Amino acid sequence: MHINLSGHRILVTGASRGIGKAIAQQLSASGAEVLLHYNNSEKDVLELQKSLPNPSHPVACDLSDLDAVMGWIPVLVETYGKIDAVVNNAGIAISTPDNAPTIDWTSSWLKTMNVNINAMAIISKEFVEHARNNKNGRIVNISSRAAFRGDTPDYLAYAASKAAIVSFTRSLARYYGKEGIKAFIIAPGFTKTDMAQDFMDQYGEDFALNDIALSQLTEPKDIAPMVTLLCSGLADHSTGCTIDMNAGSYVH
Repeated sequence: MHINLSGHRILVTGASRGIGKAIAQQLSASGAEVLLHYNNSEKDVLELQKSLPNPSHPVACDLSDLDAVMGWIPVLVETYGKIDAVVNNAGIAISTPDNAPTIDWTSSWLKTMNVNINAMAIISKEFVEHARNNKNGRIVNISSRAAFRGDTPDYLAYAASKAAIVSFTRSLARYYGKEGIKAFIIAPGFTKTDMAQDFMDQYGEDFALNDIALSQLTEPKDIAPMVTLLCSGLADHSTGCTIDMNAGSYVH
């Protein structure tokens, strides 16, 4: 099966590194024009842009600033034209001990929620408004294994935010499907990214390896083909579903 995304314009949040970078590379290789979201990593995203085989555009937004997020999708549409799909990949995982001062714990909790679910919800809401006019649009939201099995006490906010993504996406799928909008959830397990390095530094790579059914840790390139398939329209009847990609570390 060959996936041809020529003529598709797709926004990928958190595209400068990790899973987002691999997704952007796969989408571009399949013919898509990719909007490469970044916050502070302009140098990285410009290097990525140079390496992509099809046109792409770096687009900046601080997802922790909800005032900046509101109205961002309409600006992108006005600047670049119709957007066919959004991949909400950007996320943060702040390690905060459960015995930290409550003010610090709360600060980490709120920042995590703003980036991982609140900004994502605003982006999705504004994209739905755009996609309804076209009677067509796809949203792929990157959740996590932690949404279903929980996480360690220092990553409570991360797990809670990723769980919220699941219910939000299912609601999008159920109630906007007849208007041409499809929504999907991908729930990776532990994936070798820069963001995961803090976890590996804290617990060790062997801890993660012992938790999975395969002999190698999942890499970003293992996630990207599934996202490309979902963006293509070839799997639209999976709208609302969660696709687990966790190397057998959690089966439900």
